[in-house]
Amino acid sequence: MAMRRRRRLSRADDEELAGSFSSPACYLHEFEAASRVPDRGRARGIAIKRIYDAPESADGYRVLIDRLWPRGVSKQRAALDAWLVDLAPSAALRASFHHDPKRWPEFARRYRAELRTQAALLRTLRQRARRQRVTLLYAARDVYLNNATVLREVLRGRASQAATRRDAARARKATGDRNLPRTRRRGRP
Repeated sequence: MAMRRRRRLSRADDEELAGSFSSPACYLHEFEAASRVPDRGRARGIAIKRIYDAPESADGYRVLIDRLWPRGVSKQRAALDAWLVDLAPSAALRASFHHDPKRWPEFARRYRAELRTQAALLRTLRQRARRQRVTLLYAARDVYLNNATVLREVLRGRASQAATRRDAARARKATGDRNLPRTRRRGRP
C-alpha cells in the first residue's frame, strides 16, 4: 500500500513538471534523461541535421555545408555560425550524384577525395568539435545518403573503406537493388 501512495505522489509531482516538456507521452523520459546528464558544460561532438529543422540551443556551432543556399530559408531562420562552401561537394560531383542511391558509393568515394584537399579546414572544424558541439547542416531530403554523413565520418576519422561499405549497403537496402556494386574487403576476392 505504501508503494502505491509513493507512486501516486510521484506521478502528481511529474504532472506539475509536464508543462515544461514536449508532450505528456514522453515528458517523463525527457526528465529522466536530463537528470542523468552530468553538468560539465556543453555537449561535444559532431551532429548532422537538416537546415529546415528548427534551430536548438543544443546544436552548438551550426555550419551549413552545401554549395547552394537552401530554398525558402532566410538567414535569420537558419541561425548559422558559418557557411563552409569549400567543404561542400563540387558542382560537377553534386550534379553527377543527383541523389540517385545507385550512384552513392561512387559519390562518397569522390567526395572523400575532394575533402582531402581541404585538410586545414577539416582540422579547424575537428578542433572546434573537441571544444563544443558542431552541427553540420544540409538541405537534402535523404537522411542517410547525403554529403553531411560522409563529412561527419571524415571528421570523426573513421576508416573510409568501412564507411563506403556501410553506405553502399544502405543504398542497396534503400533501393532494394541487389545488383549495385559491392565494395570488397582487402584480402578477399
